[in-house]
This record gives sequence, C-alpha cells and structure tokens, in this order.
Amino acid sequence: MKKYTIKVVPTSHEGIMKFEANYFLTQHISYEFENIEEAKISPLAQQLFHLPFVKQVFIAQNFVAINKYDIVQWADVQREVAEQIEAYLNEGNPVIDASENTPKKVPVTVYAESTPNPSVQKFVANKKLALQTLEFKNIDDAINAPLPTALFNFPFVKEVFLDDNYVSVTKYDRVEWNDVSNEIREFLRDYLEQGKEVVNDEAIKNQSAKTSNSSTNSSINVTDENLDEVSKQIITIIDEYVKPAVASDGGNIQFQKYDSDTQKVEVILQGACSGCPSSTFTLKNGIENMLKEMLPGKIASVEAING
Repeated sequence: MKKYTIKVVPTSHEGIMKFEANYFLTQHISYEFENIEEAKISPLAQQLFHLPFVKQVFIAQNFVAINKYDIVQWADVQREVAEQIEAYLNEGNPVIDASENTPKKVPVTVYAESTPNPSVQKFVANKKLALQTLEFKNIDDAINAPLPTALFNFPFVKEVFLDDNYVSVTKYDRVEWNDVSNEIREFLRDYLEQGKEVVNDEAIKNQSAKTSNSSTNSSINVTDENLDEVSKQIITIIDEYVKPAVASDGGNIQFQKYDSDTQKVEVILQGACSGCPSSTFTLKNGIENMLKEMLPGKIASVEAING
C-alpha cells in the first residue's frame, strides 16, 4: 500500500500554498474548484472546503494547491492542512470520484530537443511525467511502465529515460532522428492527451529494488547515515551545480561512491549522458575540476561510468 507524505511548498502568490505528494494524484489532468458545489467530483477538495479559510482548491498531478482567505496566516495552519491531506490519502480515500468524472482530452504540448549525444533526443512535455529518475534499458525493464513499453514497440528505440517533464529516447544507429523524431513527438502528445498512465507504482518499486541491489544505487543522498562527510559534500555539489545542467541535456548523474584512501569519486551517467561520445570526458573533467576546487585536498580523480 502507498505511504503518502506531503511537503509544504510556498508559491509566488502569498495566499496560495502547494502541498506536494510523493505520488501522482491525477494523470495529466488538472482541476480547479471555486467552492464545495463545484468540487462534487473530488471528495478530497470537498473535505478541504470545510476549512473556513479555504477559498479555492487546485488539484494537479502530484500536488494540491489552496488559495486562502485572509482570516488566517499560512504559518499558523499549513502543517495542520498537510497532515489532513496526508491522513486522507493514507486512508485510501479517492482524490477524484471516477463515477463523477468524465474522461477528457487534456491539451498537451511536446517538443523535441537535441542532446550532446547524437543517439539520444529529449522530448519535453508541459506535464510532469515522473517524480524521480527512471531508466529502462530494454522492454523487460519496462514491465509495469506503460509509456516506456509503448515506446519500445518502435523498432528503432533502444533505451528510455524519464525524469520530471521529459523523456530521453536512445535510438539504434540504423535510423536518423530527422526521419523519426516527429513520429515520436506526435505519439507522445497523443498518448498524454488521452490521460494514459506513464508508469505505475510497481514499476517504481521494481526500479528501486533493482538499484538498491546493484552498484548504481540512485537512492544515495545526503541523509544516508552511512555516508562520510566528504561524500555528503560531493552529493550536495553534484545536486546543486551539476544535475541541473545535465538534466537540460536530457541526462542525469548519480553519485556512486568516494574512496577516502585513493580520494577517487565514482559517478554514474544516465539518459543522454550514458554512452555519449563526449560526455564521459567532459563531465569527468568538469566535475573533477569543480570538486578539486570546492573540496581542496580531498579529491584526486573522478571516474564516470555509463549507466
């Protein structure tokens, strides 16, 4: 059974607060409710409207946003609201009542971007597709992942990488992107417009189990108690300075390990970075120079491994 957790996220509008969940709440469909009557298709929104300060409720993909009246300050009530949403979801209650909800096409845009890896193209949607990085090397990896499975039905698709609002597709060399890019882009747009599932919870569990038992453990982070201080500093630097640039190219980088004796750092390259003719050298040297500068005397070398 899912264990929901809710994170409170401020917005640029002082009256609106976002409550982000660690799972998707809807599939590519957003809802806006002005009052309890409009919220008849959402038991969760109806419950929230019973709070006297709730003015509007928005539900989209992995969050609930609430616009409040001025009678309270968010600092006084946000934790209580987060706990209420968390408890509601963990009791197995529905976010949207399927019997009241008529499926509809959702406007979706998808555009293609080239990456430094000539075998990989990045397809960016205006909808969030994944809450964590997911890598599928073949169709067997994509069990319980409907969108990657569908992409593997194209004979030229070799690998699929998902993160946030984009898909990075690795092709076989026998085709050129000029010949197939539009086909993939249109397929993704139609797929997402129909509100189809991208990946399900079982696929996420399978990937987490696989990575936790392999050398490419993507769950390593600064909260891991077994990590030494230098490893935690390396992870923080990679997350803050390297990952955003890598993600813009359709890839990902994961900290693997740090050897305090040899002062060697190992990182894993995923998505467009994996197998890229230039990325291993560029990232290795770029990260290596950055870590040597920011952690003087603690870094001797960085080894980049293709995921």
